[in-house]
Amino acid sequence: MTPEPRLIFRPALAGVLSRVGLGGVVAEVHADADGVRYRSPRRRGDIPWQDVRALRVHVRPMRSEERRRVSLLLRDGRVRFLPQPRSYLTTDPEFDAGVEALRALHRRHGTPDEPDHLHVIDPRTGGHGLFKPLALCALLLVVGAVVAAVAVPNTLSYQRAWRSAVPCAAGTPAYGRAECLTTVPGVISRTVADHQGKTDDSRLYFSGSRPRERIQVPYDTAVAFAPGDRVEVTFWRGTPRAVVGTHAAWQDRPVPAGQVLAFAVGLVLAAGYPAALVVVRVRGRRRPDDEVLPSALPFLGVLVVTALWLLPLCVLHPVDLVGSPLTIGWAGAGTAVSLVLLVPAFRATRVRTPEDVVPAGATDGTDDADGEEVFLSGRFLEATEYNPHHFGTHLVLGGGDALAVSPHSGPGRFAVKRVPVERIAVLRVRRVRGEDGDDVPGDWHVAELDDAGNPVRLGAAPGDLARVLRALGHVPSAPASGVPVR
Repeated sequence: MTPEPRLIFRPALAGVLSRVGLGGVVAEVHADADGVRYRSPRRRGDIPWQDVRALRVHVRPMRSEERRRVSLLLRDGRVRFLPQPRSYLTTDPEFDAGVEALRALHRRHGTPDEPDHLHVIDPRTGGHGLFKPLALCALLLVVGAVVAAVAVPNTLSYQRAWRSAVPCAAGTPAYGRAECLTTVPGVISRTVADHQGKTDDSRLYFSGSRPRERIQVPYDTAVAFAPGDRVEVTFWRGTPRAVVGTHAAWQDRPVPAGQVLAFAVGLVLAAGYPAALVVVRVRGRRRPDDEVLPSALPFLGVLVVTALWLLPLCVLHPVDLVGSPLTIGWAGAGTAVSLVLLVPAFRATRVRTPEDVVPAGATDGTDDADGEEVFLSGRFLEATEYNPHHFGTHLVLGGGDALAVSPHSGPGRFAVKRVPVERIAVLRVRRVRGEDGDDVPGDWHVAELDDAGNPVRLGAAPGDLARVLRALGHVPSAPASGVPVR
């Protein structure tokens, strides 16, 4: 009899740490016929295989590689992340072998929901919680509200005080000169004009450090002045606000309240994107965790359009957003446009199941098989003799063949390879899952085929895939998208 396998996963430095007495800080995972036992400096656990519904791989893209780790989905809906195995490489045969060994133990001693399917969770799929986007949305909303409630009134008050400031009278005491304008003469000793990219560190220096050793000014101002120029420096609230010379002048202008309000509104609009992620995830909560959900970019388009009309309104009319017929019409028209755009955004982010595209009982005619050649964007996800090295990027209907694979979008049959449809059977049609890879767009559907006993996947846009299946004479009697795993 074959002995029961016993798997042990630990980091590469585990042996070295154990020799120096630090074995307790090493994260280890032991798996055998009884289940999975894991230990790390923070937690430990013992999970029998019968309590595990699915073994999942979580993928998070990094700069040039990706981080992968393993989790166990339990019968009660909880998720337990294993400290090992994990990988930081896009291609890691050792990690893949470890995952397959764990799956083999699970199939042998447990009852997985989908024994032949590996659940891959990546940023495009479901299986993510709502806490992070909700927390980010709340943070942006709170910061935006604080800026609008505190910074905008303070900026308006500052602007009014600056505009109403007058030169100080001759008898004004020193402690009372903060709110009036004090003008002091000076002579520029040297200038520093330093402008690199977005940083501006240009300065004016004064002879004898009078009225001040130096003043930071814009690059153009530093270039305009020259050593020896006699200038008058105006102070307000203890800060230099203007430098006036014979041939050049500079005045420090306070940040307009409209820009501060636009910044606050921008934060509120930015909170709309994590809110859109929450909406998409909630709408797909009944789908399998590793199924690719619709993109939230349609909602981002609505937010961008809203910003195009709302931010200029905030900049130009920060005080009277709805205080005149012009601003009321502006805001009303913009709001109407944004609301209208929400309708197609909700439709675009609807989860389209195969039942919506290839309904049961659909016709099995071969309308494209004998007619003119039609090139459709689609691909087989496995390397086969008719798709060597995954070379195919398009599917060809017609031209004498029911189906062919092409590395180009046509026309012409250069390098086109015929698909042996007589030995292919359609098992089911489903939405894209994480295991299908990033090369498959999230709005495609995937047909799972049987090619003389070998599993093959065919991906294409829903309408194109339905057309291919009709051309093949195959229409699944009950298009399935997999057993939902939550």
